[in-house]
Formats: sequence, C-alpha cells, structure tokens
Amino acid sequence: MVPMAVFPPVSSPRAALRDLAAFCRQRSREQVIAAALSILITTIILIIFFVDAKINTAPPPTAVYVENYSPDRTDADIIADQKKDQAERDAFKRAKKRQFQELQKRFGIE
Repeated sequence: MVPMAVFPPVSSPRAALRDLAAFCRQRSREQVIAAALSILITTIILIIFFVDAKINTAPPPTAVYVENYSPDRTDADIIADQKKDQAERDAFKRAKKRQFQELQKRFGIE
C-alpha cells in the first residue's frame, strides 16, 4: 500500500506566479483590477506599519550630571546641602501647583 501525501508538493515561486497569471487570464478585466487594487492597498498598509514601527521608538539620549563632592565633607555640610535641595524641590512643587490653579481658574474646573 502506498502512503497518501498529506502535504501538497513543493513548488517554486516562479511556478506559483505562472499559476496566478493563468488564473488572472480567466477573469474579467474588472476582477483583475479589483484584485490588483486590493493587493496594492494591503501592501501599502503593511509598509506603513513597518515604517511606523521604526519612528520615535527609542528614547532620546539623556545627560546625567553628577555632583562631585570632596571626601572631607562634614555631616553639617551634607545636611545643609539636603536642606537646600529640599527647598528647591518645594519651590518647584509650589510653582507647579500655582500653574495648575491658574489653569483651573481659567477653564472653570472645580
């Protein structure tokens, strides 16, 4: 007994294109135009997806600034620097809050 082939025989791309051309020759002009347009639109959509996936995906490079401290800093110097930095953060938060309150008044948000 000869086993049955489960998969179709492998063909080359050239044979597949000849088969497609023979299939299209048996169709009307309108059907061929519609098929060509559908293939063109699908190709354009796929190209757009591939191109768009490469745009604005990587985060921009950022510069990291490090403050170099002297090794003989005292605890009082460290605490003074921390208080100064905290005061700057608090001032920034107050300014941001004031900006949001101005927007809230401008747009009548409660």
